[in-house]
Order: sequence, then C-alpha cells, then structure tokens
Amino acid sequence: MAAEAWSEDVEQLADLIVGSGDIRAFLDGMAGLGAAVMSRSTGTRIECAVTLGRRKRTATIGGSSDQAMLLDRIEQTLEQGPCIDALESGRPVLLDDALSSPQWGDYCGALNAAGTRSALGAPMKLEQDSTAVLNFFAPTPGTFTRHSVADALTFAGIAGKALRVAIRITALNETAEDLDAAIKSRSVIDTACGVIISQNRCTHDEAFRILRKASNDRNQKLRDLAQALVDGVGTQKETGPTETERAR
Repeated sequence: MAAEAWSEDVEQLADLIVGSGDIRAFLDGMAGLGAAVMSRSTGTRIECAVTLGRRKRTATIGGSSDQAMLLDRIEQTLEQGPCIDALESGRPVLLDDALSSPQWGDYCGALNAAGTRSALGAPMKLEQDSTAVLNFFAPTPGTFTRHSVADALTFAGIAGKALRVAIRITALNETAEDLDAAIKSRSVIDTACGVIISQNRCTHDEAFRILRKASNDRNQKLRDLAQALVDGVGTQKETGPTETERAR
C-alpha cells in the first residue's frame, strides 16, 4: 500500500484518539478504519472486530458494524477460530476458506452459515498481561492474500500503538476525575464543618466529629450529609432543631 495512504490512516487514528468521547468509541472507530483499510487492500468489503484477551478470557470490545460484532462473538462463544489462536500465539492466523478448512469445525460451520467464508486474526501488542487481535472477515474464500495479510499486520502495528495511547489517556482521565471528585468532596465537607463551627462555636475537629457521627447514625454518606447541610443554610426557615443540633 502506498506510503501516502498509510500516512492518512495514521492521521485518522490520531484524530480518533483526540475526538472519541470514550474508549469504546475509539475502538469502534479503529475497527471501522481497519475495515476500510482492508477493503481497500483486498478490493472486497471487509468487516473488522477487536478482541481483547486478558487473564485467559476473551471479549469482543469493538467492531466496524453489528455484523462484525456478531461474527466475532461466534468465535468467543465457541472458543475456537483464528482470532483465538492469534491471541494465544501472538502470530497472525488465517482461515482461507470456511468450507474446506480442516480446523475449527464448529466455528467454520457457524461462520459459513453467517455468510462469511474467510477470516484473519492479526495480533496487536499491548502492555502488561493484555493482548488484542484485529479480526477481519470476508464473504469470499481466498480473499486474504500474502499482500493483504502484510497490510493487515502493518495496520495492526499502527493501531496497537494508538490503542496503547488511548488506554493511557483513559486511565489518566479516570485518575483526574477521581481526584476532582475527592477535591470537591473535601471542599463540601470543610464548608459543612464551617457551618457547624459558626452555629456551635466549636473547633474544626469537633465539627467534623459531629458530622461523622450524624453520617454513621443515619447511614448516609458523609459527603451527601455535608452537601445537604450546606444546601440548607439560608434556604429554609428554622422551625425546630437545626441540622447541626440533630447531628449532635
């Protein structure tokens, strides 16, 4: 495949990393791009799915279409096929013709019944104990030639790097969200303690103990109780004991 075409594919993967709202959207977009690359390489409509292998379990995590997801899940359900073998071996595995292959009898029968005759599993390198495979499906036998298999492996290498970046970004975003939530929680608790201090003329430690005791007595999360106390200040007329007094 021409260098210009690969350059455009790399650019599209980069755009997916930046533009996808979550990792699932990125995986579906990556599978869609893989299908387009291999359709261009083979001159035949190709479907693509992404399978993740982790701790001896596999799962379909993205696809170029509902049909691609279905075809990939057939393999996961039967626990046999080129994708499974590619995950285990770390090498590309080709099913040239589902009607004549001596391997994976149940899988080949199910694949043929679904209107697909050939499949190719192209592994991607991930980090730690995870592996992933791009599973390509074609409606006709003999679709994946030596040339198109080479293209599939080139794309898998590029896509694997992009997937590693996307996973790292997702992990960083989740960490940032957890940190932001912790900061907001600490802030509302401190504000609630300030309310208790102003109403009871106590220390910060005493105010926090009052708030924590009320949280335990009511079986209510500390942050939720603190938020309710802060929200209630200045918005309700006092008709009985204050929230602070009830907390004590």
